[in-house]
Amino acid sequence: MCPSRLHRQLFLSRRASPILLSTQLVVTIWKFETGQPSKNTVKFNMEGSYGAPESVQKRFALPVDSEHKATEFRLFSVAAPHMRAFHLSWVSFFACFVSTFAAPPLLPIIRDDLDLTATDIGNAGIAAVSGAVFARVVMGTACDLVGPRLASAALILITAPAVYCTAIANSAASFLLVRFFTGFSIATFVSTQFWMSSLFSSKVVGTANGVAGGWGNLGGGATQLIMPLVFSLIQNIGATKFTAWRIAFFIPALFQTLSAYAIFFLGQDLPDGNYSQLHKSGDKHKDSFSQIFRHAVTNYRGWILALTYGYCFGVELTIDNIIAQYFYDRFNVNLHTAGIIAASFGLSNIFSRPGGGILSDIMAKRYGMRGRLWALWILQTLGGIFCILLGRVGSLSVSIAVMIIFSVFVQAACGLTFGIVPFVSRRSLGIISGMTGGGGNVGAVLTQVIFFRGSRYSTETGITLMGVMILCCTLAIMLIYFPQWGGMFCGPSSKGTTEEDYYMGEWDSAEKERGIHMASMKFSENSRSERGKKVESAPTPANGTPNTYV
Repeated sequence: MCPSRLHRQLFLSRRASPILLSTQLVVTIWKFETGQPSKNTVKFNMEGSYGAPESVQKRFALPVDSEHKATEFRLFSVAAPHMRAFHLSWVSFFACFVSTFAAPPLLPIIRDDLDLTATDIGNAGIAAVSGAVFARVVMGTACDLVGPRLASAALILITAPAVYCTAIANSAASFLLVRFFTGFSIATFVSTQFWMSSLFSSKVVGTANGVAGGWGNLGGGATQLIMPLVFSLIQNIGATKFTAWRIAFFIPALFQTLSAYAIFFLGQDLPDGNYSQLHKSGDKHKDSFSQIFRHAVTNYRGWILALTYGYCFGVELTIDNIIAQYFYDRFNVNLHTAGIIAASFGLSNIFSRPGGGILSDIMAKRYGMRGRLWALWILQTLGGIFCILLGRVGSLSVSIAVMIIFSVFVQAACGLTFGIVPFVSRRSLGIISGMTGGGGNVGAVLTQVIFFRGSRYSTETGITLMGVMILCCTLAIMLIYFPQWGGMFCGPSSKGTTEEDYYMGEWDSAEKERGIHMASMKFSENSRSERGKKVESAPTPANGTPNTYV
């Protein structure tokens, strides 16, 4: 191993003979830079995860592990860098969701102004979510290479002009184009999940991802209330209805623009700094695109999660596009009432998706990764059942009640999915997140093309068939298997595969000799919490105390 590549990093050899004192491990750590020993205290728990030295803990407002990831999630804190990044990420994602789905609550007005047909409206809805399929994969790659802060701020600024341009749309084609390019912005979901996975430890990563994603998705419900309200205010001032809807789009556009600047100037990629700074100092290796791409696309777990996410988040996107018009047309409610009903679907994200992430962490604490998988399958299956019921009931009050229950389960499944994603790959986390997020958009596109484009199916029949699709695609979760932890029906590999074996498999011997696999080594140690307390899992390596990197 080359000490110069570790620049200020401290290393404890596997062959060292530490003395275990209660729950602390006291070791002598050598600084390669000076060649002088420096005594430090490294916290160690019996599950095998290491905390940071006390001197490092003092640098952060939250307790951290050996990767300097926060081991606690304090919702009402804005402490840098962990909680500040959390709030920046969900607010910016919220702004992008408001922009992307600003049109649906005003569609009855826009439809009359632009003479849109049912097919035109369906195509525009598909366009709004299809552009993000490609954008999410690219965003994942960008996060791996340049960091979530720069990637997120750049995408938000690039797509903001499309929101402004919605105000000058004058045909079905131009309306489709602005919705298509605006839809790219919700690829910021990938940077949000990547960012949280980079800042929070395995013990709370499900919670952090769930709350950030859920509160961001809340924008899909909030815009159902915001846009009709803004439209009414502008119309009351004196504008005609065909002018008022155009002016209304300047509100989400401005909100989106401001959020981009906030991320750029106030955010930080990692606990120890931004990617550019860490690359220059040598503290972070600049990875190869070909390597992170290869390890992502060859990991089948990422593809399965992309499929299943297509029928939880993809369904959520579909409902955001159709639900206001569905209640307006089927139950003859007015525009404002339809908007309030539709908003209740998205607004449940304030607790349902975060609840899914919290449940994922609770299940993992007791049952490990297998608990996360079982919870995802159960809740997403229940979401499919209530989706079928939503399309079958014909009463307004019952439809609203079923819709709310359906929203809780399908959104919680989204949170549960991203309680699993961070463990699929350490090296290719960005692309795996992008693949999964992109799968959500693919599911939305396919569902809208098959069931809600044109007049082949009534909307209520389409909703019922969408529920059947959820049930079928969710079965694929049963195929996910981690050799070190097991799957839904199988325990860990009998070969004794460890977390270190799994994550070190993403690095070749030459890379290990250069010492650029250190982050994965730390992660493998900290991820032993995925063994749970109630299930058998992979053994701790028998050839000594695992390496510690502080």
